[in-house]
Amino acid sequence: MSQNTLKVHDLNEDAEFDENGVEAFDEKALSEEEPSDNDLAEEELLSQGATQRVLDATQLYLGEIGYSPLLTAEEEVYFARRALRGDVASRRRMIESNLRLVVKIARRYGNRGLALLDLIEEGNLGLIRAVEKFDPERGFRFSTYATWWIRQTIERAIMNQTRTIRLPIHIVKELNVYLRTARELSHKLDHEPSAEEIAEQLDKPVDDVSRMLRLNERITSVDTPLGGDSEKALLDILADEKENGPEDTTQDDDMKQSIVKWLF
Repeated sequence: MSQNTLKVHDLNEDAEFDENGVEAFDEKALSEEEPSDNDLAEEELLSQGATQRVLDATQLYLGEIGYSPLLTAEEEVYFARRALRGDVASRRRMIESNLRLVVKIARRYGNRGLALLDLIEEGNLGLIRAVEKFDPERGFRFSTYATWWIRQTIERAIMNQTRTIRLPIHIVKELNVYLRTARELSHKLDHEPSAEEIAEQLDKPVDDVSRMLRLNERITSVDTPLGGDSEKALLDILADEKENGPEDTTQDDDMKQSIVKWLF
């Protein structure tokens, strides 16, 4: 890929993180996170995991969490208040009752570089954090509040674990500004924007934009299989710049034979 052309990836462009690397909480976003009736129905379907025929690790996990009933709004307030007072059993009940919510959210982040079980594990950490931070007196449902934390922990894990070289959070924030601008320009211009076009839009130096865009390039292992029926890896087809190619070797051999013929 050219250094002056950006391939837009699905990162969390609008993320703003605090000093601990967790996106700053915005209560205004809660209204957008409230699960719909369809979402809650989907969560209920997950409870039928015991009837799954394929007993792989994911299905076994879904079967186990399907036995935990969902909490009503009144139960959420009751257990949340007790959890804040240090009641371990209430804290555990709130976590176990929302594990299916984690699975539902984690499924939206498939094909982003992490396996589903890894996404679920990260989401569970966000759920635990939500239980610790939830204030039942604020007036909104716990599922809404937990959804926000689950999404942030999953997105942060994708940023950190899918990159061979981890970028500092402040660099990710700056890069996301360019990614968001690039996406807007790609819709407006009907082509992938160049570094010059992004720099002009943001009133930034082109060199700075080009340097940041290079950080978004993906690193591929030389051991990556070529796919298909081939058993070769990428390493098998990469040319060694220190060695002559076949055409150079053939030309050198012909030249040597001609010199020998002329001399003798």
